[in-house]
Formats: sequence, structure tokens, C-alpha cells
Amino acid sequence: MKLLLITAIEEFEKDVINILKNSRLKAFSYQSVKGFKNDKNEMKNWFGKDDIAVDSLLFTVFSEYNCVDSIYKNINEFNSTQQTVSHIHIVTINLEDENFR
Repeated sequence: MKLLLITAIEEFEKDVINILKNSRLKAFSYQSVKGFKNDKNEMKNWFGKDDIAVDSLLFTVFSEYNCVDSIYKNINEFNSTQQTVSHIHIVTINLEDENFR
């Protein structure tokens, strides 16, 4: 089992939801967060402007291994077509233990 954390600006909400639904996930959750970039040299393209909070979303996904590659592929394809500063960001964490059964 893996935990995926996905961040995106609010404008990408429907795009991320479509990516996750088309990856055959059983469930996911998301919430509104404020994104803030404190250093313009760090985390390039994470949030568009320094010192300004950006309305963003944080998606929390618990997934079996078979969905993860598809999600990464679709997010990378989406990002490659964007001409905006912001992209969809994803990180994967391997879970050692879980009680989902």
C-alpha cells in the first residue's frame, strides 16, 4: 500500500479528480489548503509567486501499487502540456502498516 500526496492549484481541481478516477482508485479525499512559497530559489514552480498565499488543494490517496504508475504518467502528461508556472505535484510514501482490511 502506498500513500500519495498530490498538490495543485484550485484551477486544476477537475483535472486531478479526472486523473484519479481514470486510474481506477477506490477512494480518495482532498481539502483546500493555502500554498506559500518563502524562497524563490527553492522549489521552483511549486507556487507561482513569493510571499503570496495561493488557494490550493491537497489530495490524499491510499493506493495499491498497480494504480501508482498510471497516476504518475497522467500527471506528468498533464504537466507537460501546461504553459502556467504551476503544476500538479505528487509524492509517494510507502506504508509499512495499515488497518484497511
